[in-house]
Amino acid sequence: MRLAIDDYMDHRVAVGADWDLWVARAESVRDKMARLLNAKRDEIAITASASAGINALATALDFSGDRTKVLVSNYEFPTSGQIWHAQERRGAVVEHVAEDVSGLIPPEHFADLIDERTRIVVLSHVCYRHGGKFSDESIRAIAEMAHRQGAYVILDCFQSVGAQAIDVKKLGVDFAVGGMYKYLLGTAGSGFLYARQERIADLVPTASGWFAQDDVGAMNIFANEPSRAASRFQAGTPPVLSCYAADAGLEIILEYGVEAIAARVAELTRYALNRFTAEGFTVMTPADERSRGPMLALKAQDPSTLVARLIEQGVVTSYRESNLRAGFHFYNDKSDTDRLVDALRANRDLLA
Repeated sequence: MRLAIDDYMDHRVAVGADWDLWVARAESVRDKMARLLNAKRDEIAITASASAGINALATALDFSGDRTKVLVSNYEFPTSGQIWHAQERRGAVVEHVAEDVSGLIPPEHFADLIDERTRIVVLSHVCYRHGGKFSDESIRAIAEMAHRQGAYVILDCFQSVGAQAIDVKKLGVDFAVGGMYKYLLGTAGSGFLYARQERIADLVPTASGWFAQDDVGAMNIFANEPSRAASRFQAGTPPVLSCYAADAGLEIILEYGVEAIAARVAELTRYALNRFTAEGFTVMTPADERSRGPMLALKAQDPSTLVARLIEQGVVTSYRESNLRAGFHFYNDKSDTDRLVDALRANRDLLA
């Protein structure tokens, strides 16, 4: 990533605003994201964030008729829930789909709520709070329920893409969003939106811009002529600098192969869970591999202080609510897990 950003800075200083190169870099990111998700390049929009993609889609949905229901899973990252609740001013009726006693959300919870009034079903692949996830089988089942009732499905895969294989065609979702700075090895400021080709023509976002137009170079101030591809969900100038980092990160992911990366991450998470259990730590992430993402969570009494102490020991973690979070990627090994366990043992007083 550093080399990619240095490349941008060197060229920027030497040449100035090289629009042809900038657009080509964004198009390279589009191509790579399409390959990673098993999508067509015209089904990928390059956005400034996952939020930007969700917002663009939300503005394209009509809530003026009978289809007003938005089903939001309780796995959602705050931005997703907030965006859909913001549509209530436009007539949306937001209902939440709750977890069961295990903390997971089975497909049956959606079966009770999806009906002919449902406009869209909102899923986060992995819960950012504890690392539990919807299995591929669950996503397909929910998508089939939604489609039988004429509803759409959007999948937020920010917490998994790059560390676990995601095939949007096999999953059957209509839309998917994510960002580049986590397991995709990029940086903040860029994201993506996948829009299934069959859905694009019927949806015209009211959040738009010149890079959402059918002809970016038309410079027409007298009309909005949206692209016939997923780029209609874009807006203004592409996130150029972030695209340099995203392009470099995606190149690494595709070079190693997401299936191989996923196998490596699964091996490390299994090892970590075994170590955590042996130490008696309270694990909040599901033990079943089909129901967990690449992130593990431990219950903590004082998570903010614990994160600070671990950083002092050279171990970088994060927290949400009362859970300490630790994630693994292909460049980690078992010695990293052992260092994490040693640091946690030294700060056991801050764990629950």
